[in-house]
Amino acid sequence: MLEGLTGASVDFVVIGGVAARAHGSARITEDLDICYASHPDNVDRLARLLASWDAYPRGIERDLPFFMDTQTFKTTPVMTLVTREGALDVFDSVKGVGDFESVQASSVVVDAGGFRFRALSLEGLLRAKRATGRPKDVDQIPELEALIELTEIRRSRDNLKLET
Repeated sequence: MLEGLTGASVDFVVIGGVAARAHGSARITEDLDICYASHPDNVDRLARLLASWDAYPRGIERDLPFFMDTQTFKTTPVMTLVTREGALDVFDSVKGVGDFESVQASSVVVDAGGFRFRALSLEGLLRAKRATGRPKDVDQIPELEALIELTEIRRSRDNLKLET
C-alpha cells in the first residue's frame, strides 16, 4: 500500500501501528492508518487510487452501493476500508495532534522496506494514543514512553561520541 500511495503522489503521513512499528514497536498491526492532506488535488489522487483498489467500507455488506470518489471524502473524511491491497484507515486529522498540517509537522521521514515515507513521530503517537483513550491505545502508552526514552538515550550517547 505504501508503494501505491507514494507512486500515486498522495500526500499522507503514516499514523497508528505501522508508524509505531517504524519506530521500533513490537506490536503487530493488520491495517495501515494514514492521515491525508485534504486539498482537492490530493483527495482526487487518493480517491482514484482507492477506487482502483476496489476500496469498500469495512463491516458493510458488499452488496450495498458505495462509490469511492472525491464526494465521498467531502461527506466522510474518516473511513475504515478494506481494499484488494489490504485494510486501510484514512483520516483527515488525528485526535491529540490536529489537522494534516499539524500531523505533518509532528512527523519524521522513515526509510523502511525500500520505501521512504513520513510517519508520525513517537511524541505525536503518544499524544494521539492519550487523546483517544481507547483501551488498546492506552495499553501501548508505556511502550511508546520507553521508545522515547531509548531514543533520547541514543541521541545523548551519539552527541557524546561527536564531542570526543
